[in-house]
Amino acid sequence: MLTYRFIARNSATGEKVRSIVQADNEKAAAKLITDRGLTPIEVKLQSDSTKGLGRITNRIKSKDRVLFARQLSTLINAGLPLVQSLRSVKSQTRSKALALVVEEIIIDVEGGSAFSAALGKHKHVFNEIFVSLVAAGEVSGTLDKALERIANQQEKDAELVSKVRGAMVYPIVVLFVMALVVSFMIIKVLPQVEVLYEGIPGAKLPLVTKILLGLSHFAVKFWWAVVLFIGLCVFATTRWINTVGGRSAADKFKMKAWPIGPLFMKMYMARFARTAQTLVASGVPLLQTLEVVARAVNNVHVAGSIKAASEKVKGGKALSEAIANDPNFLELVPNMISIGEQSGSLEAMLEKVATYFEKEVDEQIKAISTIIEPVMMIGLGVAAMVIVAAILLPVYGLVGQGVIK
Repeated sequence: MLTYRFIARNSATGEKVRSIVQADNEKAAAKLITDRGLTPIEVKLQSDSTKGLGRITNRIKSKDRVLFARQLSTLINAGLPLVQSLRSVKSQTRSKALALVVEEIIIDVEGGSAFSAALGKHKHVFNEIFVSLVAAGEVSGTLDKALERIANQQEKDAELVSKVRGAMVYPIVVLFVMALVVSFMIIKVLPQVEVLYEGIPGAKLPLVTKILLGLSHFAVKFWWAVVLFIGLCVFATTRWINTVGGRSAADKFKMKAWPIGPLFMKMYMARFARTAQTLVASGVPLLQTLEVVARAVNNVHVAGSIKAASEKVKGGKALSEAIANDPNFLELVPNMISIGEQSGSLEAMLEKVATYFEKEVDEQIKAISTIIEPVMMIGLGVAAMVIVAAILLPVYGLVGQGVIK
């Protein structure tokens, strides 16, 4: 079926309506519009530029979504109608990609779609948490509060992910610089030592120098093979991680590897608690909350535990009991949830858990930085010592033989 954009007039109110409709041809599209009680003014096949909207939505940043939710919440709270609020937000956004998406949402809402349904058509922009919270806000009549909770939750989540990425970037950059320095020394400096030894009868290079020179000659002669091998390794690793087994192994590594394991575990607990707290506060049923959180936590093992807990909750168990003694949950989580269930303040307890683990992530990042810096210095020192030995030992050997005085 084809997608047609249309402008029609509402016979009852006289207002113009802009929306989209799917049909096999233009005539069928016009009939569908007429069946809605509208008089078609203009019907056009959706252009390729609009079809390509999904290709540019990945350029929408997290902060743009947060600002969209926060501005929309403020305008709706001030009493403005939804469509007028959306138009106001669209005119203020600096993101052209988001503006195009909002325009599509306005057209759908004017055509009679629920706001959450209109958002759900743009899954690459608005995730399931966003759509679920908006749907809950629509049902309860608290859309402005739901949007404010969305902004707070996504802001916290983006901040958490940014901190973890920052902690991972530092050692990667240092290792990359070390690799460049070592490569330069092996390829450019070491061969000069070999030139020095040429023509000296009986002169023998030390073993460490021979090994590094062998690497140097191979890298210079077969550089294309080295580049190809690295490229194939990166490609194969990327493809493997995207498989079920690869994703499972990578997620398990994040949870267990030292020193990043404790960091990722605390991040998953913070994300679980923060997302669950936001959904519960918006009135989303617990089973639906667990279903959404399982997809939001971004770890297959933790998600599996959440799904298993959901089945237990469905069978009548309390959430705290369902996740108790699960190795994929830190002990504090079920304990705090149990207190919240008993006191009738589950939302407040989840918020406290989220805040606690967000602070713990900060402390863990500082601890990792404290560990990584001396380890990196030792590694750099060892690499420098090997290269210096490979360069100086031959020189000392020549001095010992009386060749250099």
